[in-house]
Amino acid sequence: MAKAPIILAVDTSDLEVAKSWIKATQSSISVYKLGLEFFLNFGAVGVREIVDQTGASIFLDLKLHDIPHTVAGAARAVKELHPRFLTVHASGGSSMISAAVKELPDVEITAVTILTSLSEDDLFQVGFANPALESAVALANLSVKAGARAIVCSPLEVAAIRSSVGEGITLITPGVRPTSEAGKDDQSRTMTPSQAIACGASYVVIGRPITASWQQGASAMTDKAAQIAEEILNP
Repeated sequence: MAKAPIILAVDTSDLEVAKSWIKATQSSISVYKLGLEFFLNFGAVGVREIVDQTGASIFLDLKLHDIPHTVAGAARAVKELHPRFLTVHASGGSSMISAAVKELPDVEITAVTILTSLSEDDLFQVGFANPALESAVALANLSVKAGARAIVCSPLEVAAIRSSVGEGITLITPGVRPTSEAGKDDQSRTMTPSQAIACGASYVVIGRPITASWQQGASAMTDKAAQIAEEILNP
């Protein structure tokens, strides 16, 4: 089976488990997300070990958000890891995004618009003047103009962002839940993976709907990843 446009969220504090998850799902998963939990536990050494032992394509989800000089230094610090994607917060502004792009011209600097865990009420409470859709489109456009080559957004905003930024930008959507999964966990704005792809997403980020099956063993996780991949490839 061809690999599906899935980025698997490898959210674990166990390095050997992380390697096992990747090896169990590589037949159907395209990219692997290593986020703050992983990076704070294992750092660059852990990322390098993952890549050396599995050959996985890495989405390094650090969500950098600081003054441009500091973000430039942070981007430079991970240059030798050669991630495919590196996330920054779009709300950090044009200069900050451009600083990361300048340091890592061969990496898809990926701007995170609005976290999918935030509801409309949450957005207004933290100071956003406009609803999620309008705010996410504005942040996406700002980011692309600053040189970002990928955008992270809710699936509910992906169609509008795709229409605004065009076909050349990679759109990545967390907050998707396979049809077989009833619970939404901590995501507030969701849809199914196949719906998100149909709306214009390039990749969907999936974590617990796949990784929870590890409790039943590696073969169960392989099967679960393949099942969800099939749902996307043949909706």
